Amino acid sequence: MASTAFVRVFHDDVVPILCETTRPVEGSPALPLHSRLPRSCAQRRIGTLAAACLAAAVTLVGCSDSEAQDDASTIVRSTTNIAGAGVVGNNRDTVGLCPALAPLDRTGVEGDTRPVGHAEGISAIPADPQRIVVLDAAGLDASCAVGIWERVVGAATLDPDFRGDGDQPLYLGTGLASVPSVGPVGAPDMDAISALDPDLILGADSLGPDAYDSLTAIAPTVFTTTGQGWKDTFLQSTAALGRGQSGFDALASFSADAERVGREIDAAQTQASVLRFDADSIEVDGPDSFAGQVLSEVGVGRPQSQRDADFSVEPDNLAPVEGDIVYVRFAGPDGETFGREVMDSDAWHALGSVTDGRVFAVNDTVWSGSGVVAARAVLADLSASLNAYVS
Repeated sequence: MASTAFVRVFHDDVVPILCETTRPVEGSPALPLHSRLPRSCAQRRIGTLAAACLAAAVTLVGCSDSEAQDDASTIVRSTTNIAGAGVVGNNRDTVGLCPALAPLDRTGVEGDTRPVGHAEGISAIPADPQRIVVLDAAGLDASCAVGIWERVVGAATLDPDFRGDGDQPLYLGTGLASVPSVGPVGAPDMDAISALDPDLILGADSLGPDAYDSLTAIAPTVFTTTGQGWKDTFLQSTAALGRGQSGFDALASFSADAERVGREIDAAQTQASVLRFDADSIEVDGPDSFAGQVLSEVGVGRPQSQRDADFSVEPDNLAPVEGDIVYVRFAGPDGETFGREVMDSDAWHALGSVTDGRVFAVNDTVWSGSGVVAARAVLADLSASLNAYVS
C-alpha cells in the first residue's frame, strides 16, 4: 500500500502547514479531505505561504509500507516528480481491484444466447460468454468492473504512441496486464484472434464495418457505439458481457461516491485545467473528454477557456491552460520529452498555478481512458491532489 505526503493549507488567518499521510486507493470509501485557500487568497498571501511551504519542503513522495508480496508488486511506478509537477497515483493499489464475477442477467436469454443491439445491428451472442477477446480499453475496463476479466483470453494492445504503456492498462492490475495481445488497438490481428477460439469479440465502432465482417466470421461480435459518453459505452459493454444490471449498479455507486467526494474536497471552489502533451503539441481537454466528464460529475469547475470543445495551444501562448490547478499527462516517452521542454520554459513558469505549486502529473492511460474503473482512479487522484500543493 502506498503512502503520499501532502501539504494542506487551511482557511484561517493563521495558516498552519501540516504533512498528512493518506492512502489514495481507487474505489475506497475512506478518501481524504483536504482544505485549501482559494486561489485568489493564495495569490494575495503568496509570500507567507511560500515561506511556510518552503519550510515544510514537502513533495509528493511514494513509498511502500507493506512487506506483503503479490503480483502487483511487480509493477514499478516510482517517479514522484516530473519537471516540477507532483506525480499522482504512481503507486496505485490494484490488488483485488476487479471484483468477483457478477450475476448473469437472465432477461432476454433465449436458450444459450441473447440478442444484443449494437453499432452494427443486432447479434445473437452467448448468454454467458466463456472465451472473450476485447479490442478496446473501454471493454477491458468493463470486464474488470463486472468481474468477468478472467474469461478474457486476448485483448488489443494499447498503442504506446497514444497511451504510453505499450501493453494492457496497468491500472487494471497484473491479471489483465498479462492478457495476450491480439494486435494493437485499431488494427486487430485476425489470425491471432482466430487462434484463441473466442465465443465473443467485443470492440468499438471505430474499427469500421470491414473489420466487423472479418471478426464475425470468427465469432459473434459486438461493436459498442462511441460518442455518447463513457457511461453509455460502459453499459453497452457490460450488456454484451451478460452483466448489464451490474453495470448499472457500478455506475450508480460511482455517481454516489463522486458526489460525496466532491462535497468533501469542496470541488466547486476549484477550476482545474487538464492538458496532454503529445510528441509536438499541447492538447487541452474540454468537458466532453473522459477526464472532463469525471471532473464535472465530481463538481470540479473548469477555467472559462476550457468549457467548450478540446483545443490545442502553442508553447509560447499558454494563457488558456491557466487554472487554480493544472493536471498534465504525457503521450508516451515522446510526449514526456516535449512536455519537459515546455515545462522548463519561461511561458510555463509565468503561470500562476506553476508559481503556486499546483501542477500535478497524472497517468495518461487512466485520464484518457473509459470505464468505471478508470473513473474511480481519476476520483482517487482528485481526492489526493485537488487541494494539495507541491514544493
